Amino acid sequence: MVRAESNGVSGETSEARLPWEGQAYSVKRFGTTITNCASEPVQTPGCIQGHGALLVLRAHDLTIAQVSDNSGALLGHPPEALLEQSVSRVLGEVRAEELRRFLACEPVDRNPLYVLTFPGHNGSALDVTVHTTEGVVIVEFEATGHSAVNGPDYFSLIKQSVHRLQSVSSLQALGDTAVAEIRGLTRMDRVMVYKFHDDGHGEVVAESRRPELSPWLGLHYPAADIPEPARALLRRTWIRPMREIGAPLSELVPLAHPDTGQPLTMTHCALRGPSVMHTEYLQNMGVTAGLTLSIRRGEQLWGLIACHHYTGAFDLPYNMRAACELIAQIVSLQHKAAEDRDYLSRQLRFEEVQQLLISQAEHEGGLPAMIDGPLTLVDALDAQGAALFHQGRWWRVGQTPQDHELDVIADWLIKRPEFTSSTEAVFVTDALGKFMPDNHDLSIIAAGLLALPLSKRGKNLIFWFRPEMLRTIEWGGNPDDKPMVPGPNGLRLTPRRSFEIFSDSVRGQSVPWQPWEIELALRFRLVVMQLVIGRAEQLTELNLNLARSNDDLDAFAYVASHDLKEPLRGIHKYAHQLTDSAALSNPLDAQRVDGLIRLTLRMDSLLESLLHFSRVGRVALELEEVDLDELVHEALEMVGARRAEKPSEVVVAPQLPHMRADRVRLREVFVNLLSNAFKYNDKTNVRIEIGWYPAHAIDRKPHWPSDVTQHPILYVKDNGIGIEARHAEQVYKMFKRLHGRDEYGGGTGAGLTIVKKLIERHGGDVWFDSEPGVGSTFYVSLGMQ
Repeated sequence: MVRAESNGVSGETSEARLPWEGQAYSVKRFGTTITNCASEPVQTPGCIQGHGALLVLRAHDLTIAQVSDNSGALLGHPPEALLEQSVSRVLGEVRAEELRRFLACEPVDRNPLYVLTFPGHNGSALDVTVHTTEGVVIVEFEATGHSAVNGPDYFSLIKQSVHRLQSVSSLQALGDTAVAEIRGLTRMDRVMVYKFHDDGHGEVVAESRRPELSPWLGLHYPAADIPEPARALLRRTWIRPMREIGAPLSELVPLAHPDTGQPLTMTHCALRGPSVMHTEYLQNMGVTAGLTLSIRRGEQLWGLIACHHYTGAFDLPYNMRAACELIAQIVSLQHKAAEDRDYLSRQLRFEEVQQLLISQAEHEGGLPAMIDGPLTLVDALDAQGAALFHQGRWWRVGQTPQDHELDVIADWLIKRPEFTSSTEAVFVTDALGKFMPDNHDLSIIAAGLLALPLSKRGKNLIFWFRPEMLRTIEWGGNPDDKPMVPGPNGLRLTPRRSFEIFSDSVRGQSVPWQPWEIELALRFRLVVMQLVIGRAEQLTELNLNLARSNDDLDAFAYVASHDLKEPLRGIHKYAHQLTDSAALSNPLDAQRVDGLIRLTLRMDSLLESLLHFSRVGRVALELEEVDLDELVHEALEMVGARRAEKPSEVVVAPQLPHMRADRVRLREVFVNLLSNAFKYNDKTNVRIEIGWYPAHAIDRKPHWPSDVTQHPILYVKDNGIGIEARHAEQVYKMFKRLHGRDEYGGGTGAGLTIVKKLIERHGGDVWFDSEPGVGSTFYVSLGMQ
């Protein structure tokens, strides 16, 4: 496969002095000294293709400053007879005046246009084109074999071609139509659309050829086949004709402009001399003539239309080239529209799904509803897995890495400032293993990643994943084939000689993410963030209302419990006085007064618990660094009476951690948990274990709170009566007992309520695992670490 100005080799520019340094370069004179692509000045070759002639005129008076050395054969005047002469010496006064008028009124700046047909010295008609660049006028004379004013009706042909190109419905159809139209206009042996991939390598995506030629459709070619100097040139011009590969070249006389000493920039010259590497590359493929057209997306080079001929020279008259150039421009304009049509139906489908997801999240509990609802994040894009980090935990659906692997990816992304710097931040790759080589095993299910931050701070993220797509790439020859041959300055690289199909397996890559998918994901992110902000505002308002209600309830409970204790003490006092009175000689009356005393005592206990609970919500915490070893032993001393009721064994883990907490309140938590562990135990020997887990040391169990593994976890484990699962929430309710009033020593049922309140004041959580008849384990996680 060959494209314009390619050489098939790559390498760093040689530090050795180039032989033409200090003078203008000429392909004809210095071409064989080229060692690599970077050292070849492809836009200033100093030569033209020998089937035409070239004049360089001063713009102000149209005198000849430079001329090709074949002017004698084609124009009838040798170079020495033309230099410093008026262009009328070649064209005659009438045609010279026609040229002046043309230059005055036509847009010829870096835009070659046909002026006239000129009778050459050897009898062949020469098409004359002209353009200006860098202050000079360049006039090209081409012996094309046809006159620009005669030949096929290209206007009618191109009109039909434009209609067919505008009628296509897909990107592939556009390419297929383009190669068919170009081949129909030129009659060349092979015409291809060649697409550049993101890594620079190319692929033949459409082809029209003679039936006996081997197909190249689907073949890939390394990026080095078209080096950057050639691509830069293709971004500046639409067309590159080569009438005969390897034909003799004609050098400019003089090589440098006499007024400026600079070489002539020939970027837009149809006759521009070809790169020596490019010529060898084409010859290695058996190509005898070629035409290359650019396909652009804005200022970017998307690909090429490459035309090859294999049976000698091929005339490419101006009108034919102009028609082909127009097709290339139309293909470039139609390219985005065709691509948009390809993706429009999928975009509409995904946008509808995303709207339904947002509605689902609004009405069914927030962002997690997009993971376990009828529609999920996987449906929002063409992905096989999705993950959401929200409310301190991962929510996953489809094929995704595990939580700890997601943490690694998230931590790596968050450290990249550009990822969280703006609302447009996004990370996209189809080969995640290249960025995270230590986690290459992820590629099986997560080779492709599209990641979006939901906030500038914190670990709020959405990930979409695509799995590895194993595929075989067929190269047009071994891309590593770079033979060395002797040259005037020693060994030099030459273009590849082998173009036999070379197969290569590709791993670790997914289907690439398309630009429209990225744009769709960014729009989705904005809607999700609006939803998050809206729900945050609602929660803030609810929390404020709840805080006010809690304050009111705490105040009411404090006042009520405090004020009720005084009359209750009076009732208790009078009941005792009645028991001492002789008036209660009736045994039934004495029994009633005893019951009244018991009820007053119970009421006093309940009011004391209520008063204590209200104080827990009102008293400010006094945070300090607490040694849990000391605190646990203090709590054990405080429950010594309970401990003495029956044989017991208490095992305390060595070296409990230091934690930031209110020492008195946290000790009260342990007193309540230990008291319950001793109290609600029907075993002959009570066994209690007190221990802890460091942060992240254990995997969070499904029923545990979402972010508990972020902090150390303390636990109190017993072998007591246990708690049935159906009572998991009731145990924390005020005055709620799960047994008879007088069983297990009675009690008000406020202990665990107070424990939960105290832990929540610390920003933490309390939960338990339990099995009836076996025992319970209460876990405590504090959030102030």
